[in-house]
Amino acid sequence: MITPDMATIPRTIPTVLIIGGGFGGVRAASQLSRHSDFDITLISNLSTFAYYPQFYHSATGGSRSESALPLTDVLDGTRVKLIKDVIVAIDPQAHTVTSIDGVTSYHYDELVMALGAVTNYFGIAGLKEFSYGIKSIEDAEEFKLHIHSQLMSEHKPDLNYVVVGGGPTGVELAASLGAYLNRTMAQHNIGGRDYQIELVEAAPRLLPRSSEAVSARVQRKLESLGVKVITGAQVKAETAAALELEGQSIATRTVVWTAGTSVNPFYYANGTHFQLAKGGRVMVSSHLEAGDHVYVIGDNASTPYSGLAQTAVRDADYVAGDIVRSRSGRDRPAYRPVAPVSVFPVGEYWAVAEWRGYHVYGFIGYILRRLADLAGYADIERWSQAVRVWLQDSRQENECTICASAALGAEEASVQ
Repeated sequence: MITPDMATIPRTIPTVLIIGGGFGGVRAASQLSRHSDFDITLISNLSTFAYYPQFYHSATGGSRSESALPLTDVLDGTRVKLIKDVIVAIDPQAHTVTSIDGVTSYHYDELVMALGAVTNYFGIAGLKEFSYGIKSIEDAEEFKLHIHSQLMSEHKPDLNYVVVGGGPTGVELAASLGAYLNRTMAQHNIGGRDYQIELVEAAPRLLPRSSEAVSARVQRKLESLGVKVITGAQVKAETAAALELEGQSIATRTVVWTAGTSVNPFYYANGTHFQLAKGGRVMVSSHLEAGDHVYVIGDNASTPYSGLAQTAVRDADYVAGDIVRSRSGRDRPAYRPVAPVSVFPVGEYWAVAEWRGYHVYGFIGYILRRLADLAGYADIERWSQAVRVWLQDSRQENECTICASAALGAEEASVQ
């Protein structure tokens, strides 16, 4: 009997399929790309990587290039195959996921689910129809265009600009919005009535996940910037002309909702294959697995500190290593959550950094935030690219104002 020479039999390379092009997905793909014994494919519904820590800035005059990085650039130099598609179903037995077209399917040996969370309006009437958001670059640009459209058409600001949600995103936006409005009005010689920026939080204080000391210090800073802080206020409804709170109504046509997120709809649609914890996130093992050869990382995983970019990156690093160790038969230590450093700006050249009871405020906090952004870019692309993006002028309001005004002009021309 003749036995084939084993050297002539082609070696099968395991396929690692990664769904989601955010921090977790891109980081996992890049880390696994360092190992030549994997075939790596990343599937994203977007062609850009969303650097969401800068969305608030893109919404208030910053450059789009700070927040939306082409995935082809981010993954340049890696062995990752990039596919633009939307995945809607999974068959764990067949080791496949299915595209939104209902026909195309993709095989995996190891699957990393790195989908992002979605906006949750909690069923509040009118919010979805009338409010703006900054959870994507498209949201940020829609909000920015609304600001310009309103100012150009009426030559005066809204009576009230209301940001709902007193977490870091809401604080960042409320703190930067006044300066942006003033610059825009000055550039277009718009005077007229005064306006009010209001930050609404349902909890008894801002930043409920931070210490009381940080919460109080940030509120004082916001108030020094002219922001009216309203805490302990539940939103009841929104109309085209007002935001309804419990016991009061705020006249406004500009409400930005930053208050809620929920698990990606994919997990509800495939609920027979995933177990959801209280609060909606996906239950995972001590190896971040939701099933055999199926990992869930980032915003949707039921782990401490999920929902933060640093956590998604740490999840990705762990899972990439776990796949390598599992495939090579090595010991697999359990995942250990680590408290991330919280650093967020409150106006120009002022930020707060918080970590394990230590607090840093002011300009030093701002420097730490800038360094955190550099590290954030470096987490998902080569250092040379990260430094290039980081060094771009973060104050390109003139360019953005011209772009927004041009877009508004084109829109008016098409109506005529």
